[in-house]
Amino acid sequence: MLAILIIIMKFIYSFIILLIFTNFVTAQIFVENNLEDGINYIVEYINSDDFAQLKKTEPDLTLIDSIYLRAKKFQKDDISETLLTLTFATLPFQKMPLNIPYTGIIFNVKLPSGDPNLINLKIQNLPKQLFEDSPNTNFGDKDKTAHFFGNAYFSYSVSLFNVSKFLSIFVELFEDAFKVEGGIDNRDFVANHLGYEFGNDLLKNSDLLPSEVLKKYPLFIKYFEVKK
Repeated sequence: MLAILIIIMKFIYSFIILLIFTNFVTAQIFVENNLEDGINYIVEYINSDDFAQLKKTEPDLTLIDSIYLRAKKFQKDDISETLLTLTFATLPFQKMPLNIPYTGIIFNVKLPSGDPNLINLKIQNLPKQLFEDSPNTNFGDKDKTAHFFGNAYFSYSVSLFNVSKFLSIFVELFEDAFKVEGGIDNRDFVANHLGYEFGNDLLKNSDLLPSEVLKKYPLFIKYFEVKK
């Protein structure tokens, strides 16, 4: 009986999480006038000749800094808007497939990620070697950038609750309740934590660059591996 009750509660919480996420995204798109323009601006930059030239000579962490500075300039130094813009502009997909357990139901949640005609090229151009152990594949760690900036946005912009605590609970529920393609591993948690630290540190130093925090990855991955 208890097991059945737990399953029902997980199912209910899953839908609550999905509704909160969908409503949050929709509200931001329609309330923030510059968000969609900012996303498209960054997507166009990632697809530009300037960015292609930069990729030939600079490491991927420098490319992340370049994308961040472009977004920050577009958003007139509004860091909150910058981080939110980058959360969606750096997504390596347009839809998030969510498989509800015990039902066989799959939701394809459409995410704001820029002009659909430019998305495939953007995904190809996204930085992929963020960490020393990034997979040596065509995709690499392209998904970690959105993890990083999304958590930075929450830690910088939301102060009504313990964001770190909330995110850890959210990720645990999300991973358990929904089976997302690709799953979640220690490196996702590290990217999340580094993003949280970046957003928190930006409150004290608005000139901080993403690479200055992302370089701490080796220290944090050891902690998560031990914890596991």
